[in-house]
Amino acid sequence: MSVTLDSRLDGVIGGKAATTLQRAFGMRTVSDLLTHYPRRYAKHGELTPIDSLTVDEQVTIVAQVKSVTDRKMKNRRGSILEVVITDGRGDLVLTFFNQPWRQDQLKVGRRGTFSGKVGEYRRQMQLAHPDYQLFEDESVALMNAQAYASQPIPIYPATASLSSWKIGELISHTLDLLAPLDDPIPDDIRAREGLLGFREALERVHRPDFDDVIDQAVHTLRWQEALVLQTALLQQRQLVRALSAEPRPAGSLLERFDAALPFARTPDQVSVGEAIAADLVGPWPMNRLVQGEVGSGKTLVALRAMLQVAQSGGQSALIAPTEVLAAQHLRSLTKMLGPALAPELMPTLLTGQMGAAERRKAALRVAAGQALIVVGTHALLSDKTTFADLALVVVDEQHRFGVEQRETLRAKGTSPHALVLTATPIPRTVAMTVFGDLDVSTIRTMPAGRAGIESFVAPVGEKPAWFERVWMRAAEEVEKGYQVFVVCPAIDVEPETAIAEAGQEPSTTIDDLPDDAGAARPRWGVVQVVGLLAEHPRFADKRIALLHGKLPSEEKDAVMRAFAAGDIDVLVATTVVEVGVDVPNASTMIILDADRFGVSQLHQLRGRVGRGSVPGLCLLVTDAPPRTSARTRVEAVAATLDGFELAEVDLQLRGEGNVLGAAQSGARSSLRMLRVVTDADLIARARSDGEVILADDPALLRHPGLAGAIERRLDADERAALGKN
Repeated sequence: MSVTLDSRLDGVIGGKAATTLQRAFGMRTVSDLLTHYPRRYAKHGELTPIDSLTVDEQVTIVAQVKSVTDRKMKNRRGSILEVVITDGRGDLVLTFFNQPWRQDQLKVGRRGTFSGKVGEYRRQMQLAHPDYQLFEDESVALMNAQAYASQPIPIYPATASLSSWKIGELISHTLDLLAPLDDPIPDDIRAREGLLGFREALERVHRPDFDDVIDQAVHTLRWQEALVLQTALLQQRQLVRALSAEPRPAGSLLERFDAALPFARTPDQVSVGEAIAADLVGPWPMNRLVQGEVGSGKTLVALRAMLQVAQSGGQSALIAPTEVLAAQHLRSLTKMLGPALAPELMPTLLTGQMGAAERRKAALRVAAGQALIVVGTHALLSDKTTFADLALVVVDEQHRFGVEQRETLRAKGTSPHALVLTATPIPRTVAMTVFGDLDVSTIRTMPAGRAGIESFVAPVGEKPAWFERVWMRAAEEVEKGYQVFVVCPAIDVEPETAIAEAGQEPSTTIDDLPDDAGAARPRWGVVQVVGLLAEHPRFADKRIALLHGKLPSEEKDAVMRAFAAGDIDVLVATTVVEVGVDVPNASTMIILDADRFGVSQLHQLRGRVGRGSVPGLCLLVTDAPPRTSARTRVEAVAATLDGFELAEVDLQLRGEGNVLGAAQSGARSSLRMLRVVTDADLIARARSDGEVILADDPALLRHPGLAGAIERRLDADERAALGKN
């Protein structure tokens, strides 16, 4: 039996194992299985520390049998076989119910790999019914001791139903049946970079004889992954550029707008604006990502593009992630246009929460082409929403939208231009890997007249008195005539959580929590903070309001308008205020449970203050212990205002995560071997190589291995999704 990378798994490893792999990892083909790479390697001769295991962790360890006991159960029929294994640093109990025959295998002194989920019984770590694979007999082991001890054991990402060693067995079986492979990497690149052939790289990474054969295999597979992804992105760029777009030259509308501007554009606004202007008169649709700091003036850049499009009667649609932000955008754009231009362009809001009559009226203006600028939320995606001539799609805060949503909007026009905005700075390597089919522009310079922001960590875990000082500082700002944001991670929390003293030791440390949000309940919710301030003597005469996503849209908008007008002193909110909210008189941002937010989110929230001439103050309140990853995140944000520097820090702290998740590009999974943190140069070289290959062979007819690898990594649906960026 000979199989290919495209062969279905059920025909190679059997239906039961194939179903388990599909449920656990989404695997369907031989390629999916063989690109499930080891996360690390153990040794037959090495002892993995048992004393570092944690409950509920899925583990594979190397250990030796210390004792074996078979005893009758007290309250039911049958027996329990208890096997104690050791690694020299700790003991672990293996339990088997009604399986006394395992005593013949698990004799004292036998060594092997043991896999299972760590449990706890009577304060003793245990594995219940683990999978195991014992090493050779002592006599054989003595004969081959040196070679055997040095042979790496691949440790794969596994599940409770499928252990690491079982996955290894399935991979080894599949490799034995695998037919010759077309190499995705051309011969000249492989020779230049000192890379292995594809088949040899797979053999070495999955079945290494020695440690020193692994590195070159990993390097080869990283190169291959980079070349495949970059070439796919470049192909997508080719497809976009094969479309024709109606030229949209600038004219009097833009000239009048620029003449009325009360300030000079920053150098970056000018250069990015020139690039966009050139795109809009080009032969193919613009596909550009503009990234810039909070408050750097991305909206101005987008509005100038809208004016250029409007000159020829073209409509622009700006989609925002929340109704609060959409309404803010409409007010901001209308104000920027001024009384002379606004009536001509008729900026129109279209959201799902509008009254039926109001929405119908807005939709008619859009369909008739009267509204040349349309701002909205997901309502713009409705089948009922039609445009007379949709020429430009502007997506604000792209990370909040999936590719399907963006494509739905673009499909309402004929090859419309696309402008994607983000205030979340993207490291160069991530931009190349995720947005490689877009032209990327960056606005770094900030408008003049900004007072800046000071940021401080309030470590209330070590210094409980600082919690009260935070509120005194907020009261001082209000008494100066300024306004204050207070952001909480939750709307409401349980009473016992809310009344806990700020300096009390949390029941669960941040290191126990997954990712940024954590598993433990947040300490502070909007409801609790409003209650706290209502009883605080310094806030007795202060105007306090709350804002969160579950409020009716009319109420949310009314609260934001009142805050912007200065009618509210303290706004207690969830992250609904994270993006786009512009209140120049707001001086202070207090973020409670700051350790529950990611780096970019903290940076976004901080950017809500210091937007005018009023100096900004950001207080990051946390009880995360020092030297934990959570505390490090918060301290990193306090240390710099440079969002691009923070993006790199965030990437280092979190890793790249799911940079190819469905919300970004539609790829089946995240990166496998490639690491954007460390492989920047490799990614850049692979992109250059992809450009050379496609320039000479656009359809990859002379590169079947590369073409096949792209099709396997990104099937038809996923390629379509990738094209929707």
